[in-house]
Amino acid sequence: MTPAARISAAIEVLDDIIQRRRPASDALKDWGLSRRFAGSKDRAAVASLVYDALRRKASSSFAMASETPRALVLGMLAGLRGMNAAEIAGLCSGENHAPAPLDSDELALLTAFSTQGAPDWMRADVPEWLWPAFEQAFGAAAVEEGQALAARAPIDLRANRLKTNRDGLLASLEHLAPEAGAWSPDALRFQPGHDGRGPSLQTEPGFFAGEFEIQDEGSQLVTLLAGARPGDTVVDLCAGAGGKTLALAALMKNSGRLFATDLDSRRLAPLHERLARSGATQVEIRIPRSRGHEPLADIAGEVDLVLVDAPCTGSGTWRRNPDAKWRVRPGALAERIKDQAEVLARAARLVKPGGRIAYITCSVLPDENDEAVRAFLGRHSGFAAVELGDVLVSQEGDFSLLGRFATQYGLQLSPRRTGTDGFYLTCLTRSG
Repeated sequence: MTPAARISAAIEVLDDIIQRRRPASDALKDWGLSRRFAGSKDRAAVASLVYDALRRKASSSFAMASETPRALVLGMLAGLRGMNAAEIAGLCSGENHAPAPLDSDELALLTAFSTQGAPDWMRADVPEWLWPAFEQAFGAAAVEEGQALAARAPIDLRANRLKTNRDGLLASLEHLAPEAGAWSPDALRFQPGHDGRGPSLQTEPGFFAGEFEIQDEGSQLVTLLAGARPGDTVVDLCAGAGGKTLALAALMKNSGRLFATDLDSRRLAPLHERLARSGATQVEIRIPRSRGHEPLADIAGEVDLVLVDAPCTGSGTWRRNPDAKWRVRPGALAERIKDQAEVLARAARLVKPGGRIAYITCSVLPDENDEAVRAFLGRHSGFAAVELGDVLVSQEGDFSLLGRFATQYGLQLSPRRTGTDGFYLTCLTRSG
């Protein structure tokens, strides 16, 4: 496919996503299945164009005075990829599957491409109904925070301490030009290329050997700050595919007891293979037998640390899932808040006196973060938030610089602040 044909394909896929309100991954899969002529590079290029257009959906619609898929893709080429009007016009010849030629209005708007005068939520590329929450979270920096969440994400990996260390991994992956992470002592980073893609890390020998896992540096950092120690009894209560479980196992040096569970047992399926690859030997997977069954009832009140990677809107991961922010609705947020209350109540029953709950979300919305903690503390008088300063001075080192990003009860990371996904962490201790 030519670059122009790929742009036409991206417009077609984007139209499917918008018209049918479906995940981008589903629309791209269907497009690929119906276009057998498209090779892997073509499919990757089209996907990159689609995701980039979704990242800048609101700002492009303002600058192009239109919300059509064509306008969104053309606006993205100017606003995110930095192409000028002449370059974009050259791709829109109308020939050989290229988009139709630019009309006079499109040419004028691309020539003067600007979001000046746009509402803040459009400049930030944040859904309008969520904008008050963004302003509550970030104040005067809300537009810049939204713009950072509308950028492309790097690819981060975590060196598996059970197999290697970051210096060893830097050497073995030198041919891919990694960077050391800024915060996590285990993190390496790969910047996206011009087309938004990074290296194919899952084909590296070190991946098959279990030397690393792909994991955002923010996810690594909040897991580290949760405070798991060798010899502890630890529960990963919403383990999913097990990214944080694997990180906990490495931090605990395969010592102690580590339980992984999830209410949706299907999400745990990949963890078995990942554990075998990682060399983690102390992890026990507990699968609920039915709805309402507590698979950890036998250790209630005995756990040193319960890590709650709570279900949330995922607003902190919009760089990686740009279509998700345009599909989330108020009802979904209300449902997630209910889920968060329920999972925190489960954690409270499991943790022992003097033990700790680490409440984590990949959200930047206060309703899912500080407000969820406030509600929990109001219902559970035996718990208190750990002072952030005590959380940031850990056995892994002094992370006190992160104190600049304190909230009332915890810590808020974001792409603009820390170069990571938007993770939130609060640690809660049980007094009795």
